[in-house]
Amino acid sequence: MKAVELFAGIGGFRIACDELGIKTVWANDLDPKASEVYRQNFGESEHIEGDIEAFIEQIPAHDLLTAGFPCQPFSSAGKKLGIEDARGTLFENIVQVIQKRKPKYFVLENVKRLLSMDKGSHFATILDILSSQGYLVEWRLLNAKNFGLPQNRERIVIIGHKDHKPKTYLCSEDDLENLSDRERTLISHFDHWKKIEDHGASFKNWGLALNGKFCQGRVTTFSDSMPPVKLKSILERKPDESFFFTKDTIERIKNSEEVNRFFNGVEILYNQKGGARMGYSIFGTAGIAPTLTCTASRHYERYKIGNEFRRLTNIEYARIQGFPDDHCDCITRYNQYPLYGNAVPPT
Repeated sequence: MKAVELFAGIGGFRIACDELGIKTVWANDLDPKASEVYRQNFGESEHIEGDIEAFIEQIPAHDLLTAGFPCQPFSSAGKKLGIEDARGTLFENIVQVIQKRKPKYFVLENVKRLLSMDKGSHFATILDILSSQGYLVEWRLLNAKNFGLPQNRERIVIIGHKDHKPKTYLCSEDDLENLSDRERTLISHFDHWKKIEDHGASFKNWGLALNGKFCQGRVTTFSDSMPPVKLKSILERKPDESFFFTKDTIERIKNSEEVNRFFNGVEILYNQKGGARMGYSIFGTAGIAPTLTCTASRHYERYKIGNEFRRLTNIEYARIQGFPDDHCDCITRYNQYPLYGNAVPPT
């Protein structure tokens, strides 16, 4: 199989494809730093740096299209569903590639709030466009903590199958066994699926779409118990002194409220008085990390490690996201944080 990776970043999908024996034949990203990391790790032959709009005609034939695509707001004029609402967005570029090259499969990744943005109309537009291209589309809300990574990171994953039999599609997989008999009956009868335009204010955490119609259900694929991999298990033993903020943090604690509880597997020790702003939180390491992001302020969150207080290192960011320690070594430590925070975890 051959893959194309759009909005490739530092190559989260690329690592996964390499491990699965899928050959990446073309990749693109606009960001110079992410592109430098990609070329450093995977070579220059497949990677094209620049605006995807200028290179769509160059994209070769492939079996699998992957993209952790940026979530731009669609046009809400008329709430029409369909490609008209996606004009001028990066998602439209994905659709253009699908229409031109017709890959057998696609795998797309985005943030959880996509399911409820603009009262569901944003995701409805995405489903309508993708399902009208001749693909059976399936979406699932997945969390990194259920895949051996010490991080609470919920992301929506959307997959498309070009070859399918919609009227005989049965939901018999073991990991969907908690769906009700009514939901199973509905799923197996395409004629009973709802029109996507009749969606509610938000979509459930799993579902299927085809030819402008959809069905959905709420699945509990994984246990919500404490994840087996804890943050403390991936910490560096002797990080540089520049990561430590012990004296400053002790002063912060004087104006903070003691919490000492777990939330979504994340151990929270202290919070700012009068509020729960994450930027003022102090975390423990007996649980997992909160969602890593590309936001600079989040890279300075404090963690209590032994009797010291410090931020996480760039290497710990790599481990939390499932990348090799040295994956971003070709750029400065400061610039590594947003690249890791914005990446697709290969695992």
